[in-house]
Amino acid sequence: MDLQSRYMRLMTHELIIRLGGLLGAFFLFAILESLLPDRARVLTRQQRWPGAWLLMFVSAVGARLILPVGLAGVALWAQAHHVGLFHQVDLPIWLEIVLAMLLLDLAVWAQHVATHKIPLLWRFHRVHHADPEVDVTTAFRFHPVEIAVSVVWKAVVVAMFGIPVLAAFWFEVVLNACAQFNHSNMKLPAGLDRSLRWILVTPAMHRIHHSVDRSESDTNFGFCLSVWDRLFGLYTNAFSRGPLAPIGQDRWRCGKDQRVDRLLVQPFGRDQTDA
Repeated sequence: MDLQSRYMRLMTHELIIRLGGLLGAFFLFAILESLLPDRARVLTRQQRWPGAWLLMFVSAVGARLILPVGLAGVALWAQAHHVGLFHQVDLPIWLEIVLAMLLLDLAVWAQHVATHKIPLLWRFHRVHHADPEVDVTTAFRFHPVEIAVSVVWKAVVVAMFGIPVLAAFWFEVVLNACAQFNHSNMKLPAGLDRSLRWILVTPAMHRIHHSVDRSESDTNFGFCLSVWDRLFGLYTNAFSRGPLAPIGQDRWRCGKDQRVDRLLVQPFGRDQTDA
């Protein structure tokens, strides 16, 4: 099978599995956050959810236009041309996959930190933080420009390190599921939360990252693993003002701000100094 045929086959399988994983995780965590809610709703689902879903759709279309073959396609190209670090060393495939998944998670964490520290990137990432509450659909609420930057960054990492195809393929599925989990408005038992967050980013841990207080929103950057925040001294255990401290931004808190047209133009507003 030539490389082009392998690309086409991979793209079909990737689309089906990623869509299935996205919808499966959404229904699971939407049900769980309804049964075990942590916070009362600020706005109705009708006010918030359509904008988040439409924003994700626009971002997904843009990502496919930028990189039709997806990350797994980049990994397949690197494999076929023997490009990247992993193709220069002889490691067991299971170890390559484990190291590659860790490396990709670190890369996403580093990009997330950069979106908070670089003003131009913050303008677009702020669309995600301008949600006045956090639930499973907040995981979809990323501006298309931010998604475009993310796609290019991850593709560079995959090519540079020669990430195995399986790792590139499944990382995107796992990342999406983890993002929906830790954005869900779900209250875990305190003991379970404390145990889980030694490894994974839990909803309570990530909710601190959405605090209106910038000193708190500049912590807990992880999407999957919590180790990077602990390792680099950016982990915070709890809200300084208690578990029901306000989240989001001081602006963009009403229903009309959650429409997709408002979300798309928000970064281009005149006042870009507020955090």
